[in-house]
Amino acid sequence: MICLDKITELFCITDEFCKNFEKTTESFIIGNKPKRKPRMSTAEVITIYYLFHLGGFRCFKHFYIFYIQKHMQEDFPDTVSYNRFVELMQSTLLPMTMFAKTCCLGNCTGISFVDSTPIRVCKNKRPER
Repeated sequence: MICLDKITELFCITDEFCKNFEKTTESFIIGNKPKRKPRMSTAEVITIYYLFHLGGFRCFKHFYIFYIQKHMQEDFPDTVSYNRFVELMQSTLLPMTMFAKTCCLGNCTGISFVDSTPIRVCKNKRPER
């Protein structure tokens, strides 16, 4: 698993990005704002989602319930239920994508690799006419 210092660093970078993102996009939001803010911030949701991918876990539900809620309670004190977290993940899709695009990708060096391995398809049936 990733060390606590890296988790804190990832959260700080994510939180700064989310604050700037919300400031920039608040004039473009259509509809009414929610009356209550969610218990978990957008930065916390994105950080947990990236920790899942960095940690090498296979099942997100077990990662969230048995690792985040049990072992990382001090780091994420306002965790919500798994079902609510999945709802929050859906609402943070745009900021998470923009964070990955702007902050997590390296600079292009001009050298690119393309994998041309064919993907096998099982029982590839053509539609009948």
